[in-house]
Amino acid sequence: MEKGVTSTRGSLFNMLHADAAQVYESLYPILFRVAYRICGSRSKAEDICQEAFIKYFEREEPLPDLEQTKYWLIRVIRNLALNHEKKKSRESKAYQRFARNSRQYAESGESQVLHEEARSLVQEALNRLPYNLRSVLVLKEYADLGYREIARVLGISEGNVKIRVFRARERLAQLLEGEV
Repeated sequence: MEKGVTSTRGSLFNMLHADAAQVYESLYPILFRVAYRICGSRSKAEDICQEAFIKYFEREEPLPDLEQTKYWLIRVIRNLALNHEKKKSRESKAYQRFARNSRQYAESGESQVLHEEARSLVQEALNRLPYNLRSVLVLKEYADLGYREIARVLGISEGNVKIRVFRARERLAQLLEGEV
């Protein structure tokens, strides 16, 4: 009887491991694209994805299918990225206060290098969009979600999603043209 229990546990572990691998392999690329386009950093996007998958695998009950898992993970990614944006904003404000108050602050070679670091033009413009516009545009363009799916992920109406996507595209075009 002990042997039967062990083999059942082993096969259950193998089945859970196979399901986890399938979820990770099929959803990681889309989740990474979403996280990257929201936060603009490859390493931060990887961290956010890892954290989201950890939260998923820590769930006591798995979600019923891959589609619901995808939506759940996208919401988690969005929330983690929003938390990252808030933290980045607080850090930036603290740094700016420090820089203003510092007597020794001057344009150093280091700060010039930081300002001159190249990012792609689109990513820079995307980063300048307000979070609520950027998130719907990222989900639409980089996660290939439809309006209804985005509404479901964000918990807003489909009409609101369409308006935000339209406004985000207009604002992005203005930023890329240098009008704003």
